[in-house]
Amino acid sequence: MAAVFLVTLYEYSPLFYIAVVFTCFVVTTGLVLGWFGWDVPVILRNSEETQFSSRVFKKQMRQVKNPFGLEITNPSSASITAGVTLATDCLEDSLLTCYWGCSVQKLYEALQQHAHCFRIGSPRALEDALYREYLHQEQHFIKKDSKEEIYCQLPRDTKIEDFGTVPRSRYPLVVLLTLADEDDRETYDIISMVSVIHIPDKTYKLPCRILYQYLLLAQGQFHDLKQLFMSANNNSTPSSNSSPEEKNTDRNLLEKAGLSEGEVEPPEENGRDCVVCQNGAVNWVLLPCRHACLCDGCAGCFQQCPMCRQFVQESFALCSQKEQDTDKLKTP
Repeated sequence: MAAVFLVTLYEYSPLFYIAVVFTCFVVTTGLVLGWFGWDVPVILRNSEETQFSSRVFKKQMRQVKNPFGLEITNPSSASITAGVTLATDCLEDSLLTCYWGCSVQKLYEALQQHAHCFRIGSPRALEDALYREYLHQEQHFIKKDSKEEIYCQLPRDTKIEDFGTVPRSRYPLVVLLTLADEDDRETYDIISMVSVIHIPDKTYKLPCRILYQYLLLAQGQFHDLKQLFMSANNNSTPSSNSSPEEKNTDRNLLEKAGLSEGEVEPPEENGRDCVVCQNGAVNWVLLPCRHACLCDGCAGCFQQCPMCRQFVQESFALCSQKEQDTDKLKTP
């Protein structure tokens, strides 16, 4: 069939026949060279390959020391009526200020004011930026390296048992951590940390968790902390005791609350081996999927994440080569 077509084409126009054969030869040669890894002109590549074959950029990371640490103790027992227990771990003397029923709109307006107008480095500054749009405020002094637990509870006289249906205009709890000593604010780039915490109530009984955490810098920037997804060994993956019915209920509640499954805290994973070579230590984080799964040797070999197959736009190293060599020397 192909021979008949070529003969017919040659009889119609010899010049057109030569042009068609030459074009087919060039395209076939380009595909073969591209298959074996040779550089091929962009015009000979298909659209999908051209779109995602761009170079993966390595983000230049700047190491910043965060003086604040905040976790939820016993999240399963937390509720609007029973309160919540917070565990702190601060490098300097700090102030922990809780804002119950904080306005969602005013909180994000305050973050924008930090970036453009004035710096939120104290509870008073945040209260002014919020225009007192919260129901109750309580404050605790945190000693340096104390790792103490703070019990926070909404006063019973407020008679608040839930914050209504979605979309909500108030967050159940917003926690602000600031440095107590003004001199320390000149030492650290990070001057405060804002944590938005969900606490279960009658309307939505999702487990207590930290929804968002924002680090506020003295220069005016603020960064949203994102959790990294570490690769896990088979022996280190914890087993889930939740039944399928409970998982479906949590998923439905998340959809009603306007949260995605990615915002649910995944189970803690302790794997540290590269998922590709299973030999090198995990050191590279891939963006935007945030999977930390590759070592230094394998990081440059992938344009797609080996965990989720999402195309990698940027990547950054968790620690430099010098830091890795120092850790190896310290290891007995």
